[in-house]
Amino acid sequence: MKKKVLSLKVQNSMGILARITGLFSGKGYSLKSLTAGTTPDSNKSKVTIVCESSDNEYDQVKKQLNKLIEVIKLKDLTHEETIQKELAYIKIKVPVAERLNVISVAESLGAAVRDISKNEIVFEMVCSTEKINHFVNLFSDYQIDSVARSGLVAMELSR
Repeated sequence: MKKKVLSLKVQNSMGILARITGLFSGKGYSLKSLTAGTTPDSNKSKVTIVCESSDNEYDQVKKQLNKLIEVIKLKDLTHEETIQKELAYIKIKVPVAERLNVISVAESLGAAVRDISKNEIVFEMVCSTEKINHFVNLFSDYQIDSVARSGLVAMELSR
């Protein structure tokens, strides 16, 4: 199974995201993340999908997505030159005596402190999915209270 990235331009209509996710669940395909946002044209949205599948399954997903009336354009970004980022907030319980060390290590990994309370620190990361996964694994010895992730957002570069 390989990580695949799709970018869709879709017509805004009631239930379009449900139809897209239903397509994945109905076929038993692994949907890793789905992000959606408006475009300058308020009647259209951009959707970024990350899935893990075999090449055959992926071809089927693309064919099924192209059949949806609301899909205006589908672009496979898997092998394209792109900018890809994910946003994550990670809340960690850190003893006061260890805070400076934890903050120093976190900042060296590109995390920013967004909140400090009596018992916890909230870090923000805007980077690759892999770097966020590394951060979470690195601090797994601490009590990670919660993690909120946006899912991948990707844009093709025109060179």
